[in-house]
Amino acid sequence: MGSSTHGRSRVACQPPCVSLFWRVVTINGAVLLGAALMLVFSPATVSSSVVAAEVLVIAAGLLVVMGVNVFLLRRAFGPLERLARLMRRVDPMSPGRRIDVDGAVGEVGDLLDAFNDMLDRLEHERRESAQRALAAQERERRRLARELHDELGQTLTGVVLQLDGLGRQAPPELRPTVAHVQEAARQSAEDVRDIARGLRPQALDEFGLRSALITLANGFAERSGLQVRHELDADLPPLAPEQDLAIYRVAQEGLTNAARHAEATGVLLALQVQNGAVVLRVSDDGRGIDPRAAHDAGGLGGMRERAMLIGGRLAVRPLRPYGTEIVLEVPVGADR
Repeated sequence: MGSSTHGRSRVACQPPCVSLFWRVVTINGAVLLGAALMLVFSPATVSSSVVAAEVLVIAAGLLVVMGVNVFLLRRAFGPLERLARLMRRVDPMSPGRRIDVDGAVGEVGDLLDAFNDMLDRLEHERRESAQRALAAQERERRRLARELHDELGQTLTGVVLQLDGLGRQAPPELRPTVAHVQEAARQSAEDVRDIARGLRPQALDEFGLRSALITLANGFAERSGLQVRHELDADLPPLAPEQDLAIYRVAQEGLTNAARHAEATGVLLALQVQNGAVVLRVSDDGRGIDPRAAHDAGGLGGMRERAMLIGGRLAVRPLRPYGTEIVLEVPVGADR
């Protein structure tokens, strides 16, 4: 469906324009006039004592009149019914739906145009505000990652080195304790680096999407204990930086969901080129997902938001006999 702003046009209503009220009055008046003319010029008569044949003729005439009236009013109010159905189906996370305004005139056409224009404005404003919010979020992630790596990570590394020297000077009975504290500090430093890499994937900026996803899969398997397989096409078309980042974040969130909520033991991370689109799949062998949860406002909602902003489509569906699959399709060269 399309709006007047999307190449569709409606029947122009030149002044003086007949309002919907007067068109309904005219339709009903024309039907009543037609019924009266039928009675005047038809051979039908009604006796003082009505017989069965006359009742049938009257009933048939009433049915004809009602049918004509319904047909004409349906044409007048049909666009409004389509508008009501579309309003119930509109999903801010699935933009692009519009009401067909072809053939609509008068107030009905104006209402349909206004509704389509309103959807245009809402989708544009939502996209712009979401892009600003995500951009601010990524800047904050980058700042936190830098501070964690450069400040806290360096501090913990210094603590490890100092403990190493202290362990060599400590009495023999204290060396196991110092070694234990040193190992805890070393693990904390490594955890900080992992958090920093999760906040802002350095491999994505330096080596590209495929290398970043390989690093993500390997690191996630090591930390979570899940068996993470990756099938990533080696020859991927160039994508915009925001598309690379959205694909990476959806993969990251999909792996996190599989570990935290799905009770899975294995995950497949696949990135392929299919039918002019880059397709990301995150499939697990967990306990599946309630279809209603695919529209929640949590992690899945955030993935749908990112897909919308880069012109892609996100689908979350259960696998048989068990498991869940997250599919993100990003058309190559999609307009955002």
